[in-house]
Amino acid sequence: MKLDFLWLIVSALLGCYVFIFWFLRRVNEWYYVGMVGKSTYRLPPGDMGWPFLGNMLPLFKSIRSADTNSFIYSLISRYGNTGIYKTHMFGCPSIIVCKPEICRRVLTNDEHFTLGYPKSTNLLGGRISLHSVSNEEHNRLRRLIASPINGQEALTMYIQHTEDIVIDSFDEWASMKQPFEFYTEIKKATFKIMTHIFMGSVNDSTLWTTHNLYADYRKGLMSMAINIPGFAFHKAFKARKKMVKVLQSILDKKREMAESEQHQGRKDMMDLLSEAEDEDGRKLEDEDVVDLILLFLSAGFDSSAVSILWAIIHLTENPEALRKAKEEQEEIIKRRPSNRKGLNLKEIKQMEYLAKVIDEMMRMTNIFSLFRKAKADVSINDYIIPKGWKVLVWYGAVHMDPEIYDNPQNFDPSRWDNLKAKGKAFIPFGAGSRSCPGSDLAKLVISIFLHHFLLNYK
Repeated sequence: MKLDFLWLIVSALLGCYVFIFWFLRRVNEWYYVGMVGKSTYRLPPGDMGWPFLGNMLPLFKSIRSADTNSFIYSLISRYGNTGIYKTHMFGCPSIIVCKPEICRRVLTNDEHFTLGYPKSTNLLGGRISLHSVSNEEHNRLRRLIASPINGQEALTMYIQHTEDIVIDSFDEWASMKQPFEFYTEIKKATFKIMTHIFMGSVNDSTLWTTHNLYADYRKGLMSMAINIPGFAFHKAFKARKKMVKVLQSILDKKREMAESEQHQGRKDMMDLLSEAEDEDGRKLEDEDVVDLILLFLSAGFDSSAVSILWAIIHLTENPEALRKAKEEQEEIIKRRPSNRKGLNLKEIKQMEYLAKVIDEMMRMTNIFSLFRKAKADVSINDYIIPKGWKVLVWYGAVHMDPEIYDNPQNFDPSRWDNLKAKGKAFIPFGAGSRSCPGSDLAKLVISIFLHHFLLNYK
C-alpha cells in the first residue's frame, strides 16, 4: 500500500514536471505567434525556446563546440531544409536564414531591413556605432572612413610597418628555446600592427597591457545586456570606459603635437578620421573618432589573429596547397628588382593562389551570423518575417552547405578556380551597403603574414 502511494506521488511529480516543462516551452510560441495574428503567409518552422532565454543556451553550446553550425543542423534535422526558421535570440523573436538567395535578399534590401544587432552590441558600440546608425548616417560614415581604411594610398602606407612587425615577430618566435602558444603570440603581433595603423607611433607596451580589456569588450558584444557584476556585458561595459579614456588621451596628445608642429611623418587612421570632412563640411567629433577606433581595434586584431592561425594550420595540413602557395611567393621574389626590398601593393595583388587560400580559410572559419531587423512584414518563400523581428543571416551554414560546395569540410583552395558560387554564396564580410569596410585591410595583413611564413618558416 505504501509502495503504491509512493509511486503515485512520483508519477504525479513527474507528470507536473513534464507539464511545466512543456508549458514553459510553449509560452514564447503562444505569445509571439499570437502577436503576429492571421496572415496570408505563415511563420517559418522552428522553436521559440524558453521565456526570456529563448534558444541562447543551445546557441552558446554550439558556438563553444568544434562545429559552430551544429545549432543550424539541429533545426534542419527537425524541420527540414527550408533555409528559414523562427527562433528567439538575445531577448527578441527572430528569424534565421541560411540559404544563399535568402541571405543576399535580406542583406541587400535596405528598404525592408535595417541593422538588428543585439542591444549589447549597440550599447557597447557607442553613439555612432556602425552596428546601429541609420542607413543615411551609415553611408555618410562609410564615405568618411573609406579612404583611411581601404583606399589604395592608405593600404600602400600600411605595408612597410606591417611587414617590419611580421619579420621581427617570426624572428623572435624562431629564437625561442621553449614551446609557446602560437595564437597568443600572433595576437600580440596583430595588436601591434593594428595600433600602429590606427594610432601611429604610440607606446606599444602600454597599449598591450590593455589587450585583455579588448578581450572582455569583445565577449560582451554578443551577450545578454545585463549590467550586473558577473555577467559578460557588465565586464565589457567597464572595459569600454577604460579604453575610451586611453584612446581619448592619445587623441589629445596628437592634437597637442599638431598644434605645436611636433607631429611628423605619415598620418595614421586616427589623424585621417579627425581631419575627414563630408560633402557638407562636417567633421567627426572626438567621441565619434574614439568610438570608430575602438570598433576597428576590437574587430581587427583578434579576428586577424584567428584568420592567420587557421590559414597556417590548413596549409600545414595540406602539403599540396602549401607547395603551390610557397612556389607563388618564391616566384614573386624572383621577379623583384635586386635593388628593392620589401613588399608593395602590386606584388600583393599578384598573389592569386594565396588569395584563394585566404578565401577558403574564411569560408571554413567564420562568425555565425549577421543581424538585421524587418522594418515591415516581408514575405520570403511563402513564409512571413514579421515587422520588428530580428533576422539572423547565418552565413556560416551557407559556406558549409554541401549543395553549394563539394566536400565542404575539405580545405581546397582550387575550388575558387570556378568563381560562379563566389558572388552568391560567399559572404564572409557581408553584402550590400553594410558590408565590412575593413575587408581589404584585413586581407592585406593576412597576406603579409602568410608571405613570410611560406618563404622562411614551418
